[in-house]
Parts: sequence; C-alpha cells; structure tokens
Amino acid sequence: MPVDASAKGRSLPPVAMTVEAGRLAFFAKAIGQADPRSSAPDGRLPVPPTFLFGIELEQPDPFAWLAGLGVDLRHVLHGEQSFTYHSMAYAGDTLVASPRIADIYAKKGGALQFVVKQTAVARDDGTPVADLESVLVIRDPEAAR
Repeated sequence: MPVDASAKGRSLPPVAMTVEAGRLAFFAKAIGQADPRSSAPDGRLPVPPTFLFGIELEQPDPFAWLAGLGVDLRHVLHGEQSFTYHSMAYAGDTLVASPRIADIYAKKGGALQFVVKQTAVARDDGTPVADLESVLVIRDPEAAR
C-alpha cells in the first residue's frame, strides 16, 4: 500500500521531556560509555548527542503517525539519521521535539517508499538545541518489482 504522499509538509504533535540525570546515566551505560556523572565536574550533566533521538519515543504510541499514513510497521527500516547541533542540553532541561514530515517519495517502481522526518529540538524557552533528520524506508510488498 503506498504511503499517503499528501502528508508531505505536515507537522506532527510536539513532545516535551524533562531530562533526568538518572536517565542519562542509564543511557550512557546502555551505549557502553562511562557514567556521565563522572565527567561533569561542574555539576552540569550534559545530554549525550544521540539521546535526543529518544524524545519522540516518550509518547504512548510513538509510531501512530506512521500508522496514520497507512504504513505497516512490519515493513519499516530506519534507513538514516543525522543531527545538527546548536547548543548543549543538560540534565534538568525541558526539551521540546517538534517533528514534521519533510518529504515522501518512492523508488523501484513504488516497491521502496521513503519518509523523511525532520525534528527541531529546543529548550522550553525556544532556544534551539538540535535539528534531527531521519529517513524511514518502507517496503511495499504489493508493488510491482
């Protein structure tokens, strides 16, 4: 089933998260880094760069937007992720992720469809922290090959 291309340019609901020091320590352990508390001599615990990707996963159904496009999650591959950083975030900051669907296109006669999602992350006062871009690849098993 083709992805609903009319969603191109659509803004998705923002997601806010207050960054907790314990979550940062758990994240560091999960990715094999030393406890970040040991590298924060000034007491300001920095948010690791890729931690920002997880903000949008903090909602009850983080992939509902894909289902709304008619995407069967069994056919999704996370193809690409990029980050552009503007400022450091720290434990205690409240961050707001504001995603939008930037592009939808197909290749291989529609057998592979691509959804590009761009997410601006800012502090709750509006100060930019980072811009994220992810590319999802959706295989359409019904498309001619």
